[in-house]
Amino acid sequence: MGKTITKNDELNLLAAIPQPFLALNREGQLIYLNLAAEEFFAAGRNLMIGKTFSSFVPFGSPILSLIDQVFKTGHSVNEYNIDLGTPRNGRKKPVDVLVAPVSPDASESVGSFNDIDDLENVIVIIQQRSIASKIDQQLTHRGAVRSVSGMAAMLAHEIKNPLSGIRGAAQLLESDLSEADKSLTSLICTEADRIAGLVDEFEVFTDSPKEFDENLNIHSILNHVIQLARAGFAKKLKINEVYDPSLPPLRGNRDQLIQVFLNLVKNAAEACDSKKGEITLITAFRPGVRLAVPGKGKRVSLPLEFSVIDNGSGIDEDLRHIIFEPFVTGKQGGSGLGLALVAKIIGDHGGIIECDTEAGQTIFRVLMPMSSKTSSSKTSSSKISGTQETNNE
Repeated sequence: MGKTITKNDELNLLAAIPQPFLALNREGQLIYLNLAAEEFFAAGRNLMIGKTFSSFVPFGSPILSLIDQVFKTGHSVNEYNIDLGTPRNGRKKPVDVLVAPVSPDASESVGSFNDIDDLENVIVIIQQRSIASKIDQQLTHRGAVRSVSGMAAMLAHEIKNPLSGIRGAAQLLESDLSEADKSLTSLICTEADRIAGLVDEFEVFTDSPKEFDENLNIHSILNHVIQLARAGFAKKLKINEVYDPSLPPLRGNRDQLIQVFLNLVKNAAEACDSKKGEITLITAFRPGVRLAVPGKGKRVSLPLEFSVIDNGSGIDEDLRHIIFEPFVTGKQGGSGLGLALVAKIIGDHGGIIECDTEAGQTIFRVLMPMSSKTSSSKTSSSKISGTQETNNE
């Protein structure tokens, strides 16, 4: 015979639920919340119990209407993709919400309540959408890159060979032409070279993912990128470096990761105002993020978080959900391949990349696995990194 569950056992079970779980009375006051709810709303139990729930969610939030609806109808409701972000718990908190009536009678069916006048409490269960959204976005990125990979293989064969013939013919004609006509053959050669250059950009997508043998210090990579930025496109911008010196190494290709962060920092610089522009690079350890990565055969942990933040005008709303797809660009004359390549390289390294943007701030966040060989992780990291703030004059 199993042990009978006591009242304390029931509370312990509720406290152990990983999703934020709350209970409210008819006055909208919180009468219970678990630890996950405290963490989500960045407020302790003593502060929240007895307070109205509306003081912890955005003004006019749809979740308040859902709670009212349950008290009026006695039936549970679901709503998807509600933003519960506040200055206290973060700017954006997209969640799915379940609100259900609580019956004082255990014989009542779950999710409905017949006598509305006797309904005193409701429960709210919050499911954060961040991980699901990351998975969906990453699968979209990989599907788009696969399309470009197939196109690249075709372009390399079907376009570059004829281009070589066209360019060679133009050069042969040039010797028999007048100076006025030579400008036309020069134009043909220039345009042939430009198209060949575009095809070369496509060809980087055809490289297949490979196992990486090298242990890398991310701060060494970022310091190199910043050195390049200060010498060129970001020499007039303020650059902040907020590093966790104890980060373990990651396995990867140094040149490819330099290309990734150089692209992200360059995009950030181009988005900034030349006089008030500011770029911030952050490294941090965020345990708990796990993702199924194609080809790995199991779920992997992605605890290393690297962020590139700018204070520019943000990305156009129409582009925000497709920014990592090939040929999508907000730049005049841009090819739209830079961020697609970034997503491919990060995917090849077993990581994911996401973007949060609004007017005045854009964050590109890279989540990566750490190396399984961490013997010299803290020593190698701490020698190079620290918390710095620098201003380029």
